[in-house]
Amino acid sequence: MISVEKAVNAGKESLEGRMGAIEGSFSYEETAYHLPVTFALTGNIVTEAGGAQEAYRASAQNPLVAGECLLAHQASLEGKEPSPYTGFIPDAVLRTLGYSLVDGSILGLVLVAGSPPAPDTAAGLCRELQEKYMLTFLSGTIVQNLTSSGVKVGAEYRLVPLGSRPFSALHFIDIIARVAMMFGGVTPGDAERLLSYAKERAKAIVIVFPGLNDEEIALVDAFRLLGIPVIAAGDYDGNGWIRVLPADAVRAGMDLKGIKVSVTAIPIPMACSPAFEGKSIRKEEMQVEFGGGKSPAFELLRVRPAAEVQDGKVRLIGPDIDAIPEGSAAPLGIIIDVAGKQMKKEYEPVLERRIHNFVNYGEGSWHVAQRDLIWVRLSKEAVAKGVRIPDIGTLLAAKFRMDFPDLLDAVQVTLITDEKTVLAERELAEKVYRERDDRIRGMRDTDVDTFYSCTLCQTFAPNHVCIITPERPALCGAITWLDGKIAYEIAPAGANQPVEKGKIIDMDRGEFEGVNRFVKKASHGEVDRCSLYSIMEFPMTCCGCFECIAVMLPEVNGFMVVNREFKGVTPSGMSFSTLAGTIGGGAQTPGFAGISKSYILSERFLQAEGGIQRLVWMPAILRQELKGRLLEVLAKKGIESLFDKIADENMAGTIGELASFLVSADHPALAMKPLF
Repeated sequence: MISVEKAVNAGKESLEGRMGAIEGSFSYEETAYHLPVTFALTGNIVTEAGGAQEAYRASAQNPLVAGECLLAHQASLEGKEPSPYTGFIPDAVLRTLGYSLVDGSILGLVLVAGSPPAPDTAAGLCRELQEKYMLTFLSGTIVQNLTSSGVKVGAEYRLVPLGSRPFSALHFIDIIARVAMMFGGVTPGDAERLLSYAKERAKAIVIVFPGLNDEEIALVDAFRLLGIPVIAAGDYDGNGWIRVLPADAVRAGMDLKGIKVSVTAIPIPMACSPAFEGKSIRKEEMQVEFGGGKSPAFELLRVRPAAEVQDGKVRLIGPDIDAIPEGSAAPLGIIIDVAGKQMKKEYEPVLERRIHNFVNYGEGSWHVAQRDLIWVRLSKEAVAKGVRIPDIGTLLAAKFRMDFPDLLDAVQVTLITDEKTVLAERELAEKVYRERDDRIRGMRDTDVDTFYSCTLCQTFAPNHVCIITPERPALCGAITWLDGKIAYEIAPAGANQPVEKGKIIDMDRGEFEGVNRFVKKASHGEVDRCSLYSIMEFPMTCCGCFECIAVMLPEVNGFMVVNREFKGVTPSGMSFSTLAGTIGGGAQTPGFAGISKSYILSERFLQAEGGIQRLVWMPAILRQELKGRLLEVLAKKGIESLFDKIADENMAGTIGELASFLVSADHPALAMKPLF
């Protein structure tokens, strides 16, 4: 039996001694938060040995600060961790998890450290965590335990192998520290607020197996100061460490943090969980694929009278997997018929988009795009375990019933692999798509008296309020006005609430009395006014989940937009991560706005400042992604030539280069009213 108290004392002494051996400069790349734990606790920006010693003293010899400095120093000396370890996770990657942490597909964070007694123990525990919607980080020999058992690890499987170095478990805490600063409005150096935030909002637990040394025990014990319970599935005897059997570790930790989840097994030969949603199936791993431009494919969800829908029925029209050559592209039609007293026809496209999520929940199934652009793959591994095409139908029927129990009374799935039938049914589906587009495309903010809110992100940004209108989707890009309307009808007490517009204060700026009243109340009194169409005056707050950031560039009298996928430095001199660190956490920052990609195409896009004609720069990757739709928008305005006048990083990397480009292109922003 290991005495935790004794080990902690020895570990702290050892850490302090090793701090004196740090030399030279060191830092983490791709973050705006320096050494995040140290920065959050002390406010000190550490880049070299002297700064590390100063921060350690400022933290009152906190072992977390010592461990982080030692880990960062070693990383600077040795370089990146070898595969499959992630090492330090960049801000941009962490922000992509932001929405998952608040939309229910991730319920909490878990660190598993040490050496489980057997590979099967590790595999069983991690599978349970995946099925219970937990994002799991791994430190120690558990990674080798899992890989030797054939368990796939990586962020896409929500089993994140942090590192092989000592103290790699500290990356778990630097994630929590950055989440607090990104989304929670925690100011660097405000240790008390950080500790309070972590205790009250971070749904985090630690499960430790045998094999930790004294220094690692001291670090893990310090996690408890952040309100993170330590579940000991090994021979540790210590005040505050909760000893349990390995089989009870997950349940014990989730109970302590109040994390509740109901998991219903789906009777198919592959595991199903949001943990598998981010995975990919490469060409060499696939048994068969459907669509993706290689074969005809489509998906359609439609409402039918109850008498026409047999709940749980799955039908296959055409050959099953055994009759399709390995590695080939086969046709596929997915038709989901639903019935329910509360179900409405206008809900169809919203629910239809969930097909993408649900197919990706399968450990061996993969789905991209929507409508008649879908691309689906099944892996060789899944097929070897017995997965067949009808199993996709069983998965879809079960998940729709589970996730929409009050909306759907029956779900029936038809899968089609006969090419002639796929082509005929796809033609009918395309008619439905056109009808839907005609109904939704014409919606304007002036057509409705009610907008919708989203406060999902208040889990991490307590004062942030997103206002969703027909012409301005949520800044995460995941929720439209119709989604908000439907979500409210499904869950009246949920995060999406109706917001009466009320009297117009300024239509050009998009400021309404009713919206201001709602935002003031929902932001706990922190935000008095909110303009929906302006970046300069009372812009909407930002949580951190935004797809893009719009930034004022006064030197060229215009705005740039940068998306999170862009890794370089923008003409503003800042990267996406640096900009995001400046405006996130529920702040209202004039001159900056978190936005969705689709908002760029909206008639309301920053209309108070001149709209799309102020757009002077965006990354090439975003420019190409939006090209077709953006050209349509510009053509309707009679300014199609503007597209070629918008620069990217290949045309202008600095503000000086951008100014020169805009002059040569005769960009209209240069002749517009000055922003100031």
